[in-house]
Amino acid sequence: MEQKQKSEFTKQLILEESFRLFYSNGFKSTSVDKVMLATKLTKGAFYHHYKNKQELGLAVITTKVKERVYDGMVAPLYQPGNALDILKATFIDRLKSFSIHEKKHGCPMNNLINEIGDEEIAYQIALKKIIEEWQAALIFLIDRGKLEKSIQQNIESKAVAIYLISAFEGIRGIRKLYQDDAILEAYISGLSFYLQKLEV
Repeated sequence: MEQKQKSEFTKQLILEESFRLFYSNGFKSTSVDKVMLATKLTKGAFYHHYKNKQELGLAVITTKVKERVYDGMVAPLYQPGNALDILKATFIDRLKSFSIHEKKHGCPMNNLINEIGDEEIAYQIALKKIIEEWQAALIFLIDRGKLEKSIQQNIESKAVAIYLISAFEGIRGIRKLYQDDAILEAYISGLSFYLQKLEV
């Protein structure tokens, strides 16, 4: 049992450090050697868990990136309460909660989409699954808001969901270019105005 726990700890350490390095330095510029240096593990330990960097990248997407998006942007959408208030809280509060490091480096998922999303089908499928889960949660919430008459009936739920995801991911990328939050604050103001237009 102790060996199994040690093996799982090693695997998690590799995932954690890989996610951190991919996020800070980019996927392509992060080699297996750099991951091993950060973890202080041997290459043997790495290859015991992963065949290559590509497999590691996929594991980071399907665990660390997915968990981050689910915890921050998907799970809150299934909470009880006024649908429009939940939308505002999820998107606006999330943006306001990001650290300086997160603002500087943008969204880990979006960074990976831009850097490697067009290179391998496996990456595309894994990243699309995250987006589609987020989209499904938004559609669920918007449809619930329509039923509860807090959101206008005539809007197309899928279109709003795609717009909200795209705009959110876009501002995360654009904010990387700036040294302060002025553009983020302008976006939040615009988003607040847009969400008010959905209200009954």
